[in-house]
Amino acid sequence: MSGAEKRRGMREKGGQAERPAEKTLERIVFIGRTYDEYMRMFGLDESDLEGKRILDCPGGACSFTAKAGELGCEVTAADIAYYHEADRLLEKGLQDIGHAMEHVETEQSRYIWTEFRNIEALRSERLRALRTCAEDMKVHPERYVPVTLPSLPFRDKQFDLTLSAHFLFTYADRMDAEFHRDVLRELLRVTRSEVRIFPLVDQSGRRPGEVEQLLAFARGEGWSAETKAVPYHFQRHADHVLILTAGGTNL
Repeated sequence: MSGAEKRRGMREKGGQAERPAEKTLERIVFIGRTYDEYMRMFGLDESDLEGKRILDCPGGACSFTAKAGELGCEVTAADIAYYHEADRLLEKGLQDIGHAMEHVETEQSRYIWTEFRNIEALRSERLRALRTCAEDMKVHPERYVPVTLPSLPFRDKQFDLTLSAHFLFTYADRMDAEFHRDVLRELLRVTRSEVRIFPLVDQSGRRPGEVEQLLAFARGEGWSAETKAVPYHFQRHADHVLILTAGGTNL
């Protein structure tokens, strides 16, 4: 399973960057998590969101932006997928969920089946996230900003809290250390207080060397770094979030 941005638009190891992905839908995997999953993945409660300007990057087909918006949060999702219309993304997401469930069925040992009873329960949650996201894109298109990472079209310190799920570290076998650093530099630039990244492992469940490299980079930029166990554990070994805090004390 993967996030909304898989290969195109990334700087891949061992080669040059591919041409931008704005015009290509077939290379985007449009799958997302629900608001409730986000809260557990990132170790958040609703008091952490109150009065915050929040960025979800890459947002994919997640329903966090829709639900947080309903709760009165000022929230923005950014993703390469948003160059495409909501109806096309809904259709693509339905296809991707089908493919993903086939993959999970053959790789069930890579997952811990406490978050979801079975594959059908997982499918239901992914469909719920997708449909909520697609509907919110139609009603509140201003919340969904198309981007091609590592560049972001936002002001310095525009957001209080930035969340980034299933992108950095997840694709460490495809994205080189320079790309990881460039993406993190942009996330830090547009964030005033805190950046949270989940998970800290790649798709095989291994913690890649890029984690320590980015920790060192963030600390060099004046950010503190803390890893925290979270009450969400689906992929094996993916049960910690990285919390970067501006001007904090390293723990």
